[in-house]
Order: sequence, then structure tokens, then C-alpha cells
Amino acid sequence: MVRHPLTPEERERGRRLGSLLRTARGNRTLAAIAERAGLPSETLRKIEAGRIAGPSFFTVAAIAGALGLSLDRVVALCALPGADPLPQPAAVTWAWSDDPPSPATAGSVRRRA
Repeated sequence: MVRHPLTPEERERGRRLGSLLRTARGNRTLAAIAERAGLPSETLRKIEAGRIAGPSFFTVAAIAGALGLSLDRVVALCALPGADPLPQPAAVTWAWSDDPPSPATAGSVRRRA
């Protein structure tokens, strides 16, 4: 797989993410947060240092969860000045009545006409 070089904006966002995570970690150890997030300490260390400027969504979500940060807050604090705000997601409408089905009954759900 060929990786394209990161743009200056992507590198800056990575630096902002690393700074945010270091600040949110406070006096907790890097190893403790990495373990809580289910990640290798070295991965968190590289993200905090800005050496992994574009970590995967699930990696960021795991770290944010371990630090008690919402993903909305992470995005807002890492946004570059002058960047367009992220569009708000459309309301989700379930195609079935009441609550979503459990995985065991998902195949037997009748859809609304």
C-alpha cells in the first residue's frame, strides 16, 4: 500500500491531537492510559509526540474513552483555525418499530412499508 505524504495541515492536526492527549492525561502514566485503551504504550507515545499524525478512528476513540474525552471534544480541540465546521449528522431513523433488534433477531425484523 502506498502512503501519500501528509499535508502540513494533517501534520498540524496530529500535533494538536498529541498535545491534547498529553494534557488530558495529566499526571496519569502513559502506560496506564495505553493499557486502559488496549493499546501498546509505544503507539500512544508516538501519537502524543505527533509521529503518528493520522491514527485510526478506533485508536483515537479508545484513547479518548480511556481519558474520559468525548470524540466531539477531541475534534473541536484539534480543528485548525479557519477550518469549516464538521457537518452535523442527519437524524437516524430506524426502519423498525421500537428499539433496534438484538443480533439474534436482526434477520427476522419486519421493515415498515
